[in-house]
Parts: sequence; structure tokens; C-alpha cells
Amino acid sequence: MKRKERHHLKENDLAQTLVAARQAVEARRGMLTGVLLAVLLGAVVIGGIIVWNQEDDARAEQLLADAMVAFNARVIPASTTPEQPGEVPAAATLGATGSYATEAAKLTAALPKLKAAADAYPDTDAGITARYHYASSLTALGKHAEAIQAFDDVINRAGANSLYGRMAQMGKADTQARAGQLNDAIAAWKSLAASSDEDLPKDAILMELGKAYQASGNQEEARKAFTQIIDEHPTSPYSADARAALGS
Repeated sequence: MKRKERHHLKENDLAQTLVAARQAVEARRGMLTGVLLAVLLGAVVIGGIIVWNQEDDARAEQLLADAMVAFNARVIPASTTPEQPGEVPAAATLGATGSYATEAAKLTAALPKLKAAADAYPDTDAGITARYHYASSLTALGKHAEAIQAFDDVINRAGANSLYGRMAQMGKADTQARAGQLNDAIAAWKSLAASSDEDLPKDAILMELGKAYQASGNQEEARKAFTQIIDEHPTSPYSADARAALGS
């Protein structure tokens, strides 16, 4: 076959292929348009969700920042007599922004702000942080039942193995001990001490476990906890306290 004839055949094949492709596209144009629209709609939805989440995070961070202003405010005890000549009494400064006469007054002012930040955006990092500080403030104010509930909420939302999840577990156990729920506190401290999580401060946990046993009257188990600190964590800052507890 001559070269010219072969060239014409190739051109015909190419033309037929292009025609077939065009017909296939036209036959599926509706389906392709639908798929394209679905892809575009999905991209818009995903983009909207990302923007919405970013805006939520920003609002949550702002609420947390406002709450932390009160939480981290200065405590200036009221004084009627200046310590040095010419010094203004502390009571005279209490009208200044960001100062409180007592720790309790400061925490009482911070509580509603922390709760508002936690409730507005409960599953954001800022919301979880706010709820943890809300729970710890409740503990400090002696509102133990509310504090335990708030710590549980932090654990459920943040996850037991997260930073705030671990802190909330320890905060809950401490609150239970303060509330006189010594059996619950001991069970919690024992569980934390037996955990394989290397990020947990085992020496501090054992110290609290020993104290809880002491408070419950179980001196034998308290000695075991204190001895474990000395044996397993000899360089711990708690080892001196453990030795003192054993000596007493």
C-alpha cells in the first residue's frame, strides 16, 4: 500500500475516533454536568465548613481570652495600714481593673466567663480549656459536685489520653478526695498509677494515692505508695515528702 493511501486511512481512523468521542461526550453530557455540579457543590460545602470552623475557633479563643483575664487577675489583700510611709494601702487599689481582694472573689468573677466560653463552643480546644479551668475553679471554691461533673465533661470531650483529659482525671480524683469521697479518690489514683501512659506524672500520682490512703486510715497501703515513690522515683521531688511521710 502506498504511503499516501496509508496516511488517508490514518486520517479517517482519527476522524472516526474523534466523532465517536464527541458522540459519547454528548450522550453523557447530562451525567457529566451533574457530576461536575456535585463536585463543585461539595467543594463549596467543604470550604464553607472550614471557614465556619475557623470563625468558631476565633470566637471561642476570644471568649476564652476574656475569661482568662479574670482568671489570671491579681489578688491584692485589703489592708488598712500602709506597710511603709507614703505607700498607698492595698484596699485603695481594689478599684483598679483586674484586681480582687481574695482568691475566692477572683474565681467567682471568672466562673461565669469560663462557663460561657465552655458552653458556647464545647468541642473546640478553647472550649475544653475553658471547661477545665471552670472545673478547677469550682474545686477551689468548694463546689465539689459541680467540679466533678465538669471534669467528667472535659474527659469525655477531650479524650482520656489527651493532655486535658489526663489533667481532668487527676483534677477529678483530687476533688473527690477534698469532698471526702476517699474510696472513689483512691480508686481513681490507683487506676492512674497503674496506667501505661508514660506522660502521666506517676510520682505525683503515688503521692496523692498515699495521702488518700492516710486520710482513709489505711496506713499500710499508704506506706506502700510512699515506698514505691522512693524505690521507683528516687530523684523525684516527691521522694523527700515520701520519706517524711514514712518517718511520721
